[in-house]
Amino acid sequence: MTLDSLFGGAWSIVASIGSWDSWTISDAMRSDGAWLVGLVVTIVGGLLVAFIYARLPFLERHLEKSVMIWSYLLIATILAVEVVRRFVFSVQEPWSTTLPPFLFLFMTWAGCSYNMKFRNHLSFAEFRGMLPRAGQFACLMLDAALWVVFSWVVIVTSTRVVFNAAANFQILLGTDNVLQWWLLTSVPVSFLLMAGRAFENLAIDYQNYRTGAPLIAASAQFGD
Repeated sequence: MTLDSLFGGAWSIVASIGSWDSWTISDAMRSDGAWLVGLVVTIVGGLLVAFIYARLPFLERHLEKSVMIWSYLLIATILAVEVVRRFVFSVQEPWSTTLPPFLFLFMTWAGCSYNMKFRNHLSFAEFRGMLPRAGQFACLMLDAALWVVFSWVVIVTSTRVVFNAAANFQILLGTDNVLQWWLLTSVPVSFLLMAGRAFENLAIDYQNYRTGAPLIAASAQFGD
């Protein structure tokens, strides 16, 4: 990977987006420049999400939770209804076995972003609580950096999958006109929300570090 290929690939992606042709964008996304564009999107998009969450507390509290609940309800409803239709009436919608896995993507990654708010992911809080204050803050900064890098990698790779599906006009099996990329977009969007949560948590940790408030909680609790 050279600087020329990196910046040249990034420019080709930007130019292809202007054409709004899925095949052209998919081809451009195969270049090394996708990593540079993805990094910018992850950082700028994550900061924008954190800013929106700070200005719209209702959205910050309920967005991921609503996606989780409605996705779960739709999955449960589809499965329950189709089991009855299949074994009682001997009929079944062809998309009833292909749509729930995509809805599960919605629920899973929205839930991952939601858990970041409460720090319920593996964090070794007991061990970190024994560190000096500077060590605790360093661990929290490492958390934020790792989440942003993780989000960056997934945003780039999943966006490639999205545009590849769009370029090949992949249809949701069992339907006539529902495109898979509409549903696959949930993955990069969810990880953009995770990047936003990472920046949000980092801002909180920095404020706590400055004011002398506790940095590491012994256990995370769901607050709302």
